[in-house]
Amino acid sequence: MVNGIREPKLAGYDFYHRVLGSPRYVVAPMVDQSELAWRMLCRRYGAQLCYSPMYHANLFATDLKYRKDALQTCPEDRPLIIQFCGNDPQQILEAALAAQDHCDAVDINLGCPQAIAKRGHYGSFLQDEWELLTDIVRTLHEKLSVPVTCKIRRFEDREKTIQYAKMLEAAGCQLLTIHGRTREQKGPLTGIADWSYIKDVREHIKIPMFANGNILGLDDVHRCLDETGVDGVMSAEGNLHNPAIFQGIAPPVWQMAKEYLEFVDQYPCPTSYIRGHLFKLFHHIMNIRSNSQLREQLATGNQLTQFHAVVAKVQEKYEPYHTGMAKYEPEEMELNMSAGGIEELPMLQPWLCQPYIRASPESHRQKIAEKQREAVDPNRIKRQYFDNAGNEISRKRMKKLRRRQRRPIKTDAQCQLRHERHLEYCEQCANPLGSKCEFRLCRICCRDKCYADDCDCPGHGILIKSRRAKAKQFEAHCKQENNNDSVSIVSAASPTIMESDDPPLADSVS
Repeated sequence: MVNGIREPKLAGYDFYHRVLGSPRYVVAPMVDQSELAWRMLCRRYGAQLCYSPMYHANLFATDLKYRKDALQTCPEDRPLIIQFCGNDPQQILEAALAAQDHCDAVDINLGCPQAIAKRGHYGSFLQDEWELLTDIVRTLHEKLSVPVTCKIRRFEDREKTIQYAKMLEAAGCQLLTIHGRTREQKGPLTGIADWSYIKDVREHIKIPMFANGNILGLDDVHRCLDETGVDGVMSAEGNLHNPAIFQGIAPPVWQMAKEYLEFVDQYPCPTSYIRGHLFKLFHHIMNIRSNSQLREQLATGNQLTQFHAVVAKVQEKYEPYHTGMAKYEPEEMELNMSAGGIEELPMLQPWLCQPYIRASPESHRQKIAEKQREAVDPNRIKRQYFDNAGNEISRKRMKKLRRRQRRPIKTDAQCQLRHERHLEYCEQCANPLGSKCEFRLCRICCRDKCYADDCDCPGHGILIKSRRAKAKQFEAHCKQENNNDSVSIVSAASPTIMESDDPPLADSVS
């Protein structure tokens, strides 16, 4: 955009070089995770291109509040690509038209493998509907003032993956990102991404390409560039655990957390986003048994000051080890159930930013098979659960007790404040009055008054007078309808009487 006038839309490598600046290090679109504060932190540590979180095209086009919250950006947040999901060409076009002045390109999510994408019929669950995808990409390519890009996953069939990419290129896609996993590779079955598919696609299309999958560090980025021949590498999970991944360093987690919270002060976002980022950064620390209380404080925090306090405690505990002021002895780790029951050990010291290593799909399948064998074994030992007094309890009761134990411990001051609540009471009984009640009554007394005095209380939502008035209007309307029907019947019968051959009654009497 120059002097309020957008330059002619560029395509292919002209767009990649002149608009995007030939990026090699790319932050992936991540739902509720690649918000402005996180993007700015990543740009500080070497990210050359960032994607927005995935937005729902229908909501973005029709809900102004959703759009306002989503379009959080700043002049330093460029180059930026905004990603949409959807299955209707016109809906996606409307959303993209509203976003095109705030970004450098619009991306279509064709790679999300989650269950919510299956229910919403978008993401990778559109990959078999090539006519629809051609319509979507061509519509955006022809009617937007910015280029359209796509992010996809590979098929099991190598040739089909190549044809899929060529179809999107022919429809108007100007940059293609390929994830080296299939739609079924997710969760505990994620496994390893196959870069050979990406390399084959690179040899058959002419537009710029990004690769995604298996990126745990800067060495993986360079290896992927060399093996596949793509123009850039996109990182998602590796970036969440180490936002400095593109600089090849492993800073202490409290440094990254403090810098992120500084950006949150400048560019506010929901607390759920903040909590999610801190849990990713502190993943290895929070898996240490002695840090369970810190984990609970982070899980229950809902204010920025509480998150700052957790970061300060982490720094206070581990900074002496990091600086060499104290010698670190390995701590007992929690059992990581997501890793198939195998205790996960960090590659570096736990206070350094480092990737999360998933368990292999084979170990997950072995764990499931073992559970199935135990379920049918008549000699298996039934697990027993006991409370603090040593009484045997059910598994459901045990889980409830554990949830209670995880609740934050209230201080004496908080308990005292709870008991000293200054409540106003109903004028007719000892119950607290409704804060919005016009009659300063509790709900029960207010309802009785409205019935007796024929009045309304909007504060309690008790609308006796209004409903009675509506009932009377309805009754009057029904009576009027009945009268009109009677008049119509009489009018219809009168001409028959006048046409009769019998003389009028007065003449017959005379």
